[in-house]
Amino acid sequence: MADNQLTSESNGFRMGVITAAVLAAYTGIAAAAGFLGKIEAGTLDIVILAAGVVLAIRRLKQAKGRRMSYFQGFSTGIITALSASVLLGAFFWLLGGISQAAVRQIQARDLFGADLGVLIGGLGIILLGTMTGVITALIAMQYFKASEHQAIAGIE
Repeated sequence: MADNQLTSESNGFRMGVITAAVLAAYTGIAAAAGFLGKIEAGTLDIVILAAGVVLAIRRLKQAKGRRMSYFQGFSTGIITALSASVLLGAFFWLLGGISQAAVRQIQARDLFGADLGVLIGGLGIILLGTMTGVITALIAMQYFKASEHQAIAGIE
């Protein structure tokens, strides 16, 4: 069943908001429980983001059917990752304003010894999340478009 109303932009933004809600809930729980500074906490964020990107592309594929172009799927993945990362970065800025203890769990130092603040941390979240989403969308589109290609028949 094809849905002509669903665009890659609207789908990407909607799935990005849903993914961001899950990421913000997880990040809030991790901050409250005190394990936000562990490397595994960040890894699970990336897994959640990648799952959101793949689900967004899958949703568009189901709506568009065989009419989904490679660029539509790739762009919906990028928009999903970008919107989820921006919203998670904003949540991190809000979390840093509310609880300095949560920020101290993950506070890093640059090469010259100065503490990197909440602003730089939020921007890092946006950059890392978006680039992870771009790579995930690229890989996912290889899978979603592979079923549509047919073998070359009868090369003589």
